[in-house]
Order: sequence, then structure tokens, then C-alpha cells
Amino acid sequence: MSQSISLNSRNRNEPTFRSVVTRVTMIHTVTYFVIGLLSFMFLDYSARYADPAVAVALRQTDHPLVTAGPLFQVLRGFLFGIAFYALRDFIFSKQRGWLTLWLVLLIVGIFSPFSSAPGSIEGIVYSTLPLWFHFMSLPELIIQSFLLAFLTHYWVNHPEKPWLTISLAILFTMIVLLVGLGVLSSSGVLPTPQ
Repeated sequence: MSQSISLNSRNRNEPTFRSVVTRVTMIHTVTYFVIGLLSFMFLDYSARYADPAVAVALRQTDHPLVTAGPLFQVLRGFLFGIAFYALRDFIFSKQRGWLTLWLVLLIVGIFSPFSSAPGSIEGIVYSTLPLWFHFMSLPELIIQSFLLAFLTHYWVNHPEKPWLTISLAILFTMIVLLVGLGVLSSSGVLPTPQ
């Protein structure tokens, strides 16, 4: 009898699939946008992406798909949420689970993904991007992955914090709406002021 009671109380405190996926989607989209915007401004991405050695491999910062980039983060956040939920026993039940999650993101997602992404070992070996570009992209990737891991762990373990839920929901909604309006405007669907 006591065993079933402890199992039931454990299940009540365990995060649901929906709560994890929703939180991860919002956190990823917000941190991606904020850290990406700061990196764009302070690391002079327009000039760096226009460098001939980089321009042959990556879209320019004014390309419509780059403009729409934050909208695609909703899908990426959803996919991260599925993975984080699958790892919930190793992440959310541990006091320093955020560190485990961050290490997984750093090792599998940044330094050693299955593609030759900028900043990764494969990217340095197999891409023609200059070495400086790989290292320039790392601060953005490391900071955003840290915020994703830490904030996800905190929010999943503290769902009773209304200020966090409200703040991230407002930021998420604003980002999706403003980027969506920007994409519609740049594609000519919405009229632009003359």
C-alpha cells in the first residue's frame, strides 16, 4: 500500500509531456531570439556573414529565410522538448540536472553534431568556413545553450512561479508575432509604409 502511495505522489510531481514541450519551445525560441539579436548587434554579423569566405556557404543576414529564422525555432524547441522529456529522469529530478543537460547540448549539439556545423569539430575539419568564423560563433552557441538548459530545468522544477510563466509567454508571443509580421511585410503580403 505504501509503495503505491509513493508511486502516485511521484507521478503527480513528474512533469508532463505537454508541460515540458511547451516550456522548452518557449524558452528555446526566446533565448534563441534574444542571444541571436545581441550577437547580431555586438559581433557585427552583417559584415562577418558578407565576408566572401563565409558568404559562399551561409545566407546573408537580410535573406528572407534568415529573417524568418525565429519562427523555425518553434519547431526546433518542440523537438528539443521531446528529447528533454525522454531524458526527464536524468535532468529534472536532479539538483544539477541543468548541468547535465547543458553538457549534452554542448557536446552533442555544438561541438560534435552529426553535421559540419560552424563551431563544431566536423565543421572545422570538413567545411571551408574560415577558422575565425567557427570560433566567433561559439559564444552565442554556448550562452544560448546554457540559458536553455538552466531556464528549462528551473521552470520545470518551479511551475508555481507565475512571473516566469507570464514573462516567457509574453516574450514568446511578441517574438512570434513581430517576426511573423516582418516576414509578411518583407514578402509583400502586408503593405509597408512609404
